[in-house]
Amino acid sequence: MNIKKINENGVTIAYVTGSEQLITDVQSAIDLMATVRYEVDSHRIIVNKADVCEEFFDLKTRLAGEVLQKFINYQTKIAIVGDFSSYTSKSLKDFIYESNNGNDIFFLPDEQQAVEKLSSLK
Repeated sequence: MNIKKINENGVTIAYVTGSEQLITDVQSAIDLMATVRYEVDSHRIIVNKADVCEEFFDLKTRLAGEVLQKFINYQTKIAIVGDFSSYTSKSLKDFIYESNNGNDIFFLPDEQQAVEKLSSLK
């Protein structure tokens, strides 16, 4: 796991990449949050879509809801960056839309937009 520390508007954001997928189940998400807090003392995380298992994007598995609820419970904001246009599920598109209009979870096209979004939140 590689963590790039980004400071923007007085906010520390961790951009985490890995040679293996970072989020594959609830426990891996908790481990990710704990590692980021320990290493860079941040409650804001950016990960690439490729570092999240594909089951996450199939809402029928309920993995996305379970994982993202942990982020909310632990007061950690996350932006998943990548191209989500290949998904055809209306429920997933609605989920992404609703998440992007909230304050905790975001699905954005690139790192710069993720940094802007995460650094502008209270």
